[in-house]
Amino acid sequence: MAGWIETYRGMVYPWQCDHQGHMNVMHYVGMFDQAGWHLLNACGLGSETLAATNRGFVSAKDTLEYFAELRAGSLVMVQSGVGRVGTTSFILLQRMKDAATDALAARHESVGVHFDLKARAKLPIPDGDRARLAAHIVDPSVD
Repeated sequence: MAGWIETYRGMVYPWQCDHQGHMNVMHYVGMFDQAGWHLLNACGLGSETLAATNRGFVSAKDTLEYFAELRAGSLVMVQSGVGRVGTTSFILLQRMKDAATDALAARHESVGVHFDLKARAKLPIPDGDRARLAAHIVDPSVD
């Protein structure tokens, strides 16, 4: 089983915080989204590779869990991995931590569906791509 890979690192800016003083939901989503594309690239499925074959991945379901506030000035790190690979989809697992304290701030799980960009419909993940995704399967219970 593979280990988590770091896919995003940044800092929370004041403009990313809401009236309650913590990072707003839309910025968690944005950071997780960017991190997901880095994972796909690590799997050999970067945007250029996918575009050349008129393929992509669309998010069919997203689940976010929040555990600790991130405030302006917090250093953020996202680690990503694959939970499962199916015929037409895979599960992306991500965890966001306060990089200074290593405290878990949020978790994200997404079902990514392999998508034909011309037909606008799902299609099977090619065997080679499935193997590359499967090489990044992680155990979500392991730090």
